[in-house]
Amino acid sequence: MPTIPAVPSQPGPSEPLTPVTARPPGTPARRTAFAEGVDRVRAAATTEPGRLRIIGAVLAVLVVAFGAVTAWQMTERAAAADDVLNKSQPLTSAAASIYRSLADANTTASGGFLAGGQESAESRKRYEDDIDTAAAGLVTAASNADPGSPSTAAITKLNKLLPEYKGLVERARTYNRQGFPVGGAYLRYANQKMQQEMLPAAEDLYKKENQRLQDDYADARPYPWAAIALGVLALAALAWMQHRTYRRTNRVFNHGLVAATATATVVLLWLVVGHSLARAGLNDSYEHGVRSLNVLHDARIASLKARGDENLTLVARGAETVKVTADGEELTLDAYDHGFTENIAALGKGLAAAARLADDQAGEKPVTSAEGNMAEWRKRHTAARAQDDNGNYEQALALVIGAKGATGECFDSVDANLARALTHEQNEFRQAAGDGRDAMGGLPLGAAVLAVLGAAGAVLGIGRRLSEYR
Repeated sequence: MPTIPAVPSQPGPSEPLTPVTARPPGTPARRTAFAEGVDRVRAAATTEPGRLRIIGAVLAVLVVAFGAVTAWQMTERAAAADDVLNKSQPLTSAAASIYRSLADANTTASGGFLAGGQESAESRKRYEDDIDTAAAGLVTAASNADPGSPSTAAITKLNKLLPEYKGLVERARTYNRQGFPVGGAYLRYANQKMQQEMLPAAEDLYKKENQRLQDDYADARPYPWAAIALGVLALAALAWMQHRTYRRTNRVFNHGLVAATATATVVLLWLVVGHSLARAGLNDSYEHGVRSLNVLHDARIASLKARGDENLTLVARGAETVKVTADGEELTLDAYDHGFTENIAALGKGLAAAARLADDQAGEKPVTSAEGNMAEWRKRHTAARAQDDNGNYEQALALVIGAKGATGECFDSVDANLARALTHEQNEFRQAAGDGRDAMGGLPLGAAVLAVLGAAGAVLGIGRRLSEYR
């Protein structure tokens, strides 16, 4: 009889199973998914279909990346160019207008004070219009300023000081009509508040907005080098792939790769040419627009300051003096007459600079006229000062605020010519800046669409080659 094998003993219910804690000898370690993926790619690269798939993926990524970076960089530059045209430069001009309105209101107030009870309704209306224009400009600037910015602080300060100044002027007028000399003290105090607090704040606002304009130009004009480099790289890769296909198949054209190359070339040319035209337009708007506008604004401000000092020279009548040193000798001069001398010199320099920057007859003509008006203004001012120094106050007053042959006529002519020059330069700026912005129009969206089409063409071209292996 055969022997029945013995049954091995079984663990009882109370005996736990022994866990396996060690890997049997010779068993390979488990690899990560990344390592396995790398191995698959390496194995695929050893065959022509695998290599084609890898090349197709790389080409598609390059073309899409080129389009995406182009769209991103040109969107930023187009937005900055639009800010130059529609935001920062108009706000810079608005800040200059606030300064001009405040300075003109101060000048008109001093002229009306000199007229005493004979102040004309036209002079009064001009003063009120200047105050309203400054207040409206502050509202516009406040609505466009960033919260907590230095511009907001300057606007807040001006909004606080404007009613205080207006109250001082009204008191000066009231006392002046009653014949009280204290009216002159109130007017000088109002002028001091304007000259030492309000106009510096307005000038600071103008400088802040002008710096904002410079920043927008700096964002809009640089070449998109990252997009250009990616475009060149994508074209080089597409050209290499077509050359590789030609060497291996003797086929001159692969329709998909040719389409991808054509779209990438169009995007690259559009990018370079479009941005070059935009850059040229923006440079032209700055050189022949912004620079001239800045010089003309400064010249207009100098003329307003000179007119205000000229009026206050007769209001103060030597009450305010300043010490200056000339040829090693210290002299005591009338503060307002000395201010007129400095500001009229600044006006002359500004007009000379504006004439050099004017690039056509329409821009040069009003500046030349303003220079002639300024020269006549100096002559009449000298005559008025001679009368005042000789004690002929009424004759000096007539030469300053008279109806005919007074310095006021020259000032009004200078201001009107500068206004015409500013309008011309503003139009030139808008034309050039608009051309620069429009040159980038449609480029971000067009680049993105063409890049997608180019990537599809590259994939289809590689797919056509892969079909030959099926």
